[in-house]
Amino acid sequence: MEEKNTGKVWLVGAGPSDPGLFTLKGKQVLEEAEVVVYDALVGQAILNMIPDTAEAVNVGKRSSNHIMVQEKINELLAQKAKEGKRVVRLKGGDPFLFGRGGEEIELLVKEHVPYEVVPGITSAISVPAYQGIPVTHRDFCSSVHIITGHKRAGKSYDIDFEALVRTKGTLVFLMGVSSLGDICRGLLEAGMDAEKPAALLIRGTTASQERIVATVGTLEEEVKRRGAKTPAIIVVGDVCALAEDFSWYDKLPLGGVRVLLTRPKELISETARKLRALGAEVLELPSIRTVKIENNEKLHRALAELERYDWLVFTSPTGVRIFFEELSSQKMDVRKLGHVKIAAIGGGTKKELAKHGLYADLLPEIFDGEHLGKALAENCRAGERVLIPRAAAGNQELVDALQGICSVDDIPTYDTVYESGRLIDERAELENGTIDYVVFTSASTVRGFAAAVGEIDYTKVKAICIGRQTREAADKMGMQTWMSQKASIDSLVDRLAEVHKGEQEWSRPD
Repeated sequence: MEEKNTGKVWLVGAGPSDPGLFTLKGKQVLEEAEVVVYDALVGQAILNMIPDTAEAVNVGKRSSNHIMVQEKINELLAQKAKEGKRVVRLKGGDPFLFGRGGEEIELLVKEHVPYEVVPGITSAISVPAYQGIPVTHRDFCSSVHIITGHKRAGKSYDIDFEALVRTKGTLVFLMGVSSLGDICRGLLEAGMDAEKPAALLIRGTTASQERIVATVGTLEEEVKRRGAKTPAIIVVGDVCALAEDFSWYDKLPLGGVRVLLTRPKELISETARKLRALGAEVLELPSIRTVKIENNEKLHRALAELERYDWLVFTSPTGVRIFFEELSSQKMDVRKLGHVKIAAIGGGTKKELAKHGLYADLLPEIFDGEHLGKALAENCRAGERVLIPRAAAGNQELVDALQGICSVDDIPTYDTVYESGRLIDERAELENGTIDYVVFTSASTVRGFAAAVGEIDYTKVKAICIGRQTREAADKMGMQTWMSQKASIDSLVDRLAEVHKGEQEWSRPD
């Protein structure tokens, strides 16, 4: 048994970049981490999974550019574990496939530090797959070989090229972009046919992935003509000729699209999942955070007198969640709501109510505060009492619509706090033009986004907005805006797909 105060290290493979290729065990371990030591090749969506409470250390390993040398990384892992911390060493791909995981374990063993290894999906398999290249195919080859393309400065390759050629299998070179010419020449000198198909696969499993398919004899020249980028892998073999017919990722409705998603962190995953299902690469910026108002005496008094209310009105899933948390904290249950009619602003709020076995009596045709207020005004009888537990900065149009009809208790239950990303520079991403669209789910996310990224040229931001009020907030910033037909996540995602399709058709040459 481990000592109570002894920490532990997990070597976790983060996969190639796409968060859907991050293993379930890796995600679980990461969510429980107290210290995370990560490399430059870890995907941004996976970096967003690092807990806010964890110490995050960027050691920036990529090719020959290291923020921290390997020996110092090894010492850091052991030191943090000896402090009693749960330490995750987060590495792109797989820890044991040219990831130097073995070197890190050597010191942990020497220092008697407990550890585990969580394998990751290697780019050697996944990146070709996302580009339509099966690394094995019974009609073309019966083996695949993974080779490091990296060589130490001033030294020649310690690779038996003749043996590789004799295998007649698919060859995958990792970390070999800077040595592409040497690799191709080594294969040709070892007797490989100059017409053998070969490819450079760039930024695989991301929206910006590219492939350059040529032959062993022409790949270096073609890459020079089109420009080499990293990270990338080199694939050599007849299977490369299948890429054009077998490619699939870029053909998805949002394939090649990079989306910045702004939502409260607790609500972001479902929206991101829907976007990723259509092929988008999603960068999550939880630009607002909801904070429950503690010791909420006004709400507690209302809960104690629920029998006095005729309507209970919810304007967000967060409002529902906090209401029932407080109901439980006051030792009350849903039987207190037996006579109360319930109104909800939209589908997400309706779905959150259903988790508690409750179904809304009233939903407006258009999911926003103004139309919810109008619908309530038409359905409330004069003198009825209405309880609205919601955000402190709630929409005033809802309350205004009930003036002179109902008695309204508009009680703040949570505050909306603006925040910025901790590990990703969203401003730089926007200024560099690497974000295609920004998705906004409320006017407050627009304001939170502006607070997070600061002064930029907002006229270049393409904003997909969930409703009129959200669009108006984005318009005020000078953004290019489009609005979903309905104020729902499904409609928002559909609108993004429509806008992207329209822009593709507009830019397509005649």
